[in-house]
Amino acid sequence: MKGKKVFAVLLSLTLIFCSLSIAGCAEDGNKIKNVIVMIGDGMGENHLNLAKQEGAELFMESSYDLRGQSKTRSLMEVTDSAAGATALACGVRVINGTIGVYGFDPFGLFATPRSITETAIAHGMKAGVVTTDSTTGATPAGFSTHVISRQLDSAIADEQLSSDLDLIWGAATDSFNEQKAADNGFSVVTTKEEMQALTSDERSYGQFSDSMWKLEVPEDDASPNLTEMTEKAIALLDNDDGFFLMVEGAHIDKHSHGSANGFHYPEKVANMTEALEEFDNAIEAAVRFAREDGETMVIVTADHETGAIMQQDDGKYVYTSGSHSAANVPLFVYGSDTLIPNGEAVDNKSIPQRIADTLSFTDFPAYNKGPMLKILDTFDVLFSALAESKDLIKTLP
Repeated sequence: MKGKKVFAVLLSLTLIFCSLSIAGCAEDGNKIKNVIVMIGDGMGENHLNLAKQEGAELFMESSYDLRGQSKTRSLMEVTDSAAGATALACGVRVINGTIGVYGFDPFGLFATPRSITETAIAHGMKAGVVTTDSTTGATPAGFSTHVISRQLDSAIADEQLSSDLDLIWGAATDSFNEQKAADNGFSVVTTKEEMQALTSDERSYGQFSDSMWKLEVPEDDASPNLTEMTEKAIALLDNDDGFFLMVEGAHIDKHSHGSANGFHYPEKVANMTEALEEFDNAIEAAVRFAREDGETMVIVTADHETGAIMQQDDGKYVYTSGSHSAANVPLFVYGSDTLIPNGEAVDNKSIPQRIADTLSFTDFPAYNKGPMLKILDTFDVLFSALAESKDLIKTLP
């Protein structure tokens, strides 16, 4: 089985490199039981400055325990959200557009990297994914699936509904099957009232409107906003065995794309600022729970920067691009004074390893076997059985 041995060597080297260069991961004085990762999609350092320029007052900058930056890139270029989410969830760098797979095995034929979400579930923790994007968007998919392309909405929805997640909430998608949701124990909720009525023993798939990013959802819209989703998700997941929750504010990115060409520029800046303020409100809700709970760590960062916001000679911050940039992004930590060295920039792919170390998980990084490894395992079993049969035949009279 030479092919299997070569793959095993490659995979072992990948896992070793994933776990190297992780400094400052000593255990906190207080044991961490719960982890909330909050991702401002496209949120660079200067998004904070531009929002403050527009009058925003940001909680995230006022009471953190550690403050650093996350260095972002994909396997070969400036990252997109799919590769960014994979780095933050699985600790590996991949090709843009792929989700939860290895760069050398994008189809997942041999193996896929096990995510920090899956690892938390394996340790008995509850887990959830909340976003203002579609539930099949790149970032929620990065924390819940393993697919060759972020465009495969139906495959992403199917894998989410086959997972052990307790809740997956976001904007509605036409790609999910309501019968499959029911068959796999998920209640589908479509309004704020239905969400608030959920109990901790129910698993749920939230399919809301595209207004969740707003500070106030329009009166004729029955959906919750991101802060309300975050508060309810925490209440549902909180338990004696701990939980892992990923919360994404997707519209910081959505309102930053195409913003350098002057088309509706003031409206885009206003919308980005509102989306960032609502994300900041959700952060405040999560940190409030963490402070009261005393066993919860909240990590705030981004998957990449969008818009290449720069400060002009007159001191004003403006978009200079309509796409992603390679700029470092903010990294705030609440509830831990050991996750990162204060003030330092760390690789985004090191963040899930640091979370695993804080939770004393010794089985991360790890991998899930793909179809080829499973087939090779079957052959191993057959060959072993044949060998045993041969030995047994030799002993017969």
